[in-house]
Amino acid sequence: MTSLRAFRPTDLLHTNLTNLDPLTENYDLNFYIQYLAKWPSLFTVAEDQYGEIVGYMMGKVEEDPLYLQYSQNYLPWHGHVTALTVAPQYRRLGLAKVLTEALERGCEEQNAWFVDLFVRQGNDTAVGLYKGMGYSVFRRVVEYYSDDPTGRRAGEDAYDMRKPLGRDKKKEHIRANGEEFKVNPEDLYHG
Repeated sequence: MTSLRAFRPTDLLHTNLTNLDPLTENYDLNFYIQYLAKWPSLFTVAEDQYGEIVGYMMGKVEEDPLYLQYSQNYLPWHGHVTALTVAPQYRRLGLAKVLTEALERGCEEQNAWFVDLFVRQGNDTAVGLYKGMGYSVFRRVVEYYSDDPTGRRAGEDAYDMRKPLGRDKKKEHIRANGEEFKVNPEDLYHG
């Protein structure tokens, strides 16, 4: 039996099952604390029946500065999946979906237009999971990741995937054939 709860600062000392996995992006402690301080309702852990952390979701809500509003790459108020990880032995049990749905509910409560995330183009499992949850590829960020696990290129492209939320009734913030819409990492605002 797994349950969800809000992330606590002391949880940083108990994420070995998730953070020692090679598929998990690790950050310095200040990064985690910053997210916890700014977006506590979007930072959730999954723990097993013994209280071990077996997954977590770290997200935020944000928008680009208004001076970028006429740029084709402008992002209005939206939710963002910063990190989602599930310990290897707990994968394929639906935890990633449950954690993502918790973040989506939090973003709905904050009246976001959509939730977005970046995923490696070659991560077919994650891309399939997100597509099954209603996400679609909005654009492809060329060589977003500095490494390519296949060894074919210097870097690997990312899919910027989005799921419209209730505020986006006209589906203005998604597009068809996003895989073909290429942008460079420097086209993204990193504020």
